[in-house]
Parts: sequence; C-alpha cells; structure tokens
Amino acid sequence: MRVKSELWVRAYLRRCQTEGASGVIARRGDPDAGAIFVCVNLLNGTACLYRPVPAGTPGTETERRWEACFDALPAASAEIDVYLDKQARFDPDLWIVEIDDRKGRHFLDDALL
Repeated sequence: MRVKSELWVRAYLRRCQTEGASGVIARRGDPDAGAIFVCVNLLNGTACLYRPVPAGTPGTETERRWEACFDALPAASAEIDVYLDKQARFDPDLWIVEIDDRKGRHFLDDALL
C-alpha cells in the first residue's frame, strides 16, 4: 500500500526545505491517489520535469517512482507548462510540485528510474 499523495507531497516539501530548496504546490490533486509531477526550476528560464512511472512497473505497487521527462535535460519553462497543461487535461487529479533550486536537485534519490 502506497502513502497517500497529499501526505507524500507534504513530506517531500519538508525534505526540500530541509536541504535549502524552496518548494510549493503549484496544483493540488486528489489527496489520496493523484499522480505527482515534480518540476525543478533552475531559475534561469529552464526546468527539469519528473513524471510518475506508469502503474505496473516493478516496484510501483508500494513505492512511488519517477522518470525524467525531456530526455533528462532541462527544458524551457514554457515547454514544461504546455506539457503539464496537456497532462492536467488528461488527468484532472494530478499534483504539480515546483522546487526552486539552481543546482537542479530533485531529492527523489532512489525513487528515480
């Protein structure tokens, strides 16, 4: 059983703040099972985006896992906005968490595939 989305987001934001990066909930989704997207703003007009790994991938039954979007390269903020708008139209229950960190730290550690 996975941790509820809202609880995971709150814990994640606390971790980011502990590490010296500020973060906000840009879009609040379903508190129990909404998909969570993590956007790391590099504060230079670009950002890195991480999306949830599709259900059924090994290890996703009990743990949340992410994969990098855009070939793991920073993308223009406008491009990321278009991508996230499209995802939100497909899944209105999703969460978007934005982290501001010039170093590009995502704090997803072992959860990143």
